[in-house]
Amino acid sequence: MHDAGDSHDPFEIHKHVDVELKSGLDAKTLNKGPLDKRLKIIGPEELKTRFDAELSWLLLITMASAKVADNDTKFEAVSGRRVAVVGGGVSGLAAAYKLKSKGLNVTVFEADGRAGGKLRSVMHNGLIWDEGANTMTEAEPEVGTLLDDLGLREKQQFPISQKKRYIVRNGVPVMIPTNPIDLVTSTVLSTQSKFEILLEPFLWKKNDLSSKVSDASAAESVSGFFRRHFGQEVVDYLIDPFVGGTSAADPDSLSIVFVYCLILLILISLPTIHDQMKHSFPDLWNVEKSFGSVIVGAIRTKLAAKGVQILPDMLCKGLSHDELNLDSKVLSLSYNSGSRQENWSLSCVSHNEMQRQNLHYDAVIMTAPLCNVKEMDVMKGGQPFQLNFLPEIKYMPLSVIITTFTKEKVKRPLEGFGVLIPSKEQKHGFKTLGTLFSSMMFPDRCPSDLHLYTTFIGGSRNQELAKASTDELKQVVTSDLQRLLGVEGEPEFVNHYYWRKAFPLYDSSYDSVMEAIDKMEKDLPGFFYAGNHRGGLSVGKSIASGCKAADLVISYLESCSNDKKPEDS
Repeated sequence: MHDAGDSHDPFEIHKHVDVELKSGLDAKTLNKGPLDKRLKIIGPEELKTRFDAELSWLLLITMASAKVADNDTKFEAVSGRRVAVVGGGVSGLAAAYKLKSKGLNVTVFEADGRAGGKLRSVMHNGLIWDEGANTMTEAEPEVGTLLDDLGLREKQQFPISQKKRYIVRNGVPVMIPTNPIDLVTSTVLSTQSKFEILLEPFLWKKNDLSSKVSDASAAESVSGFFRRHFGQEVVDYLIDPFVGGTSAADPDSLSIVFVYCLILLILISLPTIHDQMKHSFPDLWNVEKSFGSVIVGAIRTKLAAKGVQILPDMLCKGLSHDELNLDSKVLSLSYNSGSRQENWSLSCVSHNEMQRQNLHYDAVIMTAPLCNVKEMDVMKGGQPFQLNFLPEIKYMPLSVIITTFTKEKVKRPLEGFGVLIPSKEQKHGFKTLGTLFSSMMFPDRCPSDLHLYTTFIGGSRNQELAKASTDELKQVVTSDLQRLLGVEGEPEFVNHYYWRKAFPLYDSSYDSVMEAIDKMEKDLPGFFYAGNHRGGLSVGKSIASGCKAADLVISYLESCSNDKKPEDS
């Protein structure tokens, strides 16, 4: 790298490899002094070669400098333009952060009284818990970039004993094997299933291209995909509980192309995947399409010491009061191509003031759930823009129950991340999806004499139970924990949070949802959609979706700045 304080000429950046090879001279000698002295050392026979090399590097440097200047000009062209972000979840906040960092004027509209969406952390009487997402990963590069920009690296916390995870089989929690040797002795799967897992890469590698998944198989269910690779038992005792515990759905209803969850642990028996998983279900489908076999690694989960809500809190700190409008519901959007700037008008109402506001913007990023978008009035060129092409989307309800027990009341505590319960185990009386051992992972989340547990109930497996009262769910959780951990008596503390629409269901017909989103973006210039309806359910996928939408806005506004009006579709 060239040092700005170096007194040598600009050509010093060149390492003179070509001349060194021809003349055999010491590279340090060639790289010292001004250009004319170096040319004398080389000799007249190398002069032309040397001049051509130096000139080539000068041209490259000039082109690189021009590109940097072009990028600066690009951001100058969009600086000050106004963008509305509808929805204050992590997707919307990530989009707003990126846009503001590029000099754009951003306003976030959130209908709720708080920002953060499904990232919701609570601190109460020495307890810390998450009522939504409990972990996030860095499989998406946008996540790592955002953590660095916000200075959150030092606030990350790795779960203790994160490799110890349990599945219930025949009413008993069994640790999931973390390597092929453990798989041999594990009772999670039968001997036949163990062989199917270990031989899977070799069996699929020998198959020809006709045996690999095709584009026509993109709508295949999660259970169908893994049943083809590993058999029904793997689906019942690995896929089913992980899908239920991460997306509140069942593997028969989910499409392999759209689902995102911590399925990485399912394949921990393969030698190549231990501690390396970075892929989502869409990635698994693409891997099989390319290589036949499924070869992935295990995700390493991370969690901020004070809960994952620290991420949206830090993003909100970068927004002023005028830039973050809470309790503000967007009622209508209107696009008019008659002007070169601020083609979008937005109408909203505050829950506090109950007074309608009409505001104008150059572009809109929509991150609200599609069911909420359908309720908005959208106009284009003075005419209603019908949203009847938006399909109905199913949402999974979920109840999150936080309990604490004194340590002497937990007779069979398990060290590790948590336990998931397959739907087949309901025959043994279990009703929950699974439980995270929150204080085992993070001891600072409760006093040292307590165990803190986070239990999930509902999803597609038991939608009605998710709606039950706190008292009823407390008894359900206590009963399951008694079977799993030997807890005695009532919990010391109980907290219940109900998510009426925890997750959109990525079923086999979800292609129509993506087509509808694409149609909105195509027919409405300057309108971009982001969030967990597109690309995946995880925190990382949502962050990436928001950042990518911000990039699209910047490109759109830059194209509009060159005396070009946005074309009306």
